[in-house]
Amino acid sequence: MKNLAIFLSIIGLIGFMLINIGNKTTVAKGELDLLTLASGMQGENILIKEWSLHAREKMGNFQSLQEVEAFTDELQQKYPDWEWRFQTTEKSWEATAVIEESETQSETVKILSTPTKGQVQTYVIYEAKGQGWEKEQQSLATTLNSKISDIFRGNATIFSCIQGEFNDKIKKSLPDTVNQLLAAFNAKEIEALKEDQFISTSAYSPLLGESIETNGKEMNMQLGLRTKGMGAKTNIVIGTPIITIEY
Repeated sequence: MKNLAIFLSIIGLIGFMLINIGNKTTVAKGELDLLTLASGMQGENILIKEWSLHAREKMGNFQSLQEVEAFTDELQQKYPDWEWRFQTTEKSWEATAVIEESETQSETVKILSTPTKGQVQTYVIYEAKGQGWEKEQQSLATTLNSKISDIFRGNATIFSCIQGEFNDKIKKSLPDTVNQLLAAFNAKEIEALKEDQFISTSAYSPLLGESIETNGKEMNMQLGLRTKGMGAKTNIVIGTPIITIEY
């Protein structure tokens, strides 16, 4: 019996470790998506001009506006330096918080609640955006992931997007450039729209975490490339799981 107890304890400990490893892998995958995009683009000699991270979640655990307000109060206490604004109408209640970390980086949180059939439908949206990408921003993904953990309840959908251009005028054709970028992310093309000076490609990369389904296939990456012709600068937008900015 004693040996059996020891054996069961060991099995339980191993199970606990596997669960925690799985959880950490999930968190790490989410926090690295933006960083993975940035590293991949810089590795291909692409100048990063703008980046953004957009997260949103429908908060189904709130049953009343009082619960939403209590949740908002908690966030205010965690982030007192943010500029908070509130707006109430007959149909909705909204809280918005904004902070400008610097001239090139800002963050926004929106909490929107609408009464429906005696309950409330509540959505929380978080957005961080900035310009450029310097070496000191390598820890940015970890910082953003910490804030997402504070704001959401674990089911947020996260979109990462980066816009840039090749530092030098490239001599490759646009299709060759797309193939080069797909190879950099070990990505497989799912579908594409190709024109002479514009290509939009959906793909799947094992390096990225967030994904959606399109036409029965899993995808987690979109590339948009636009050029004015051979020898001209090529503008690039890469997003996961989809591009969320106009290009």
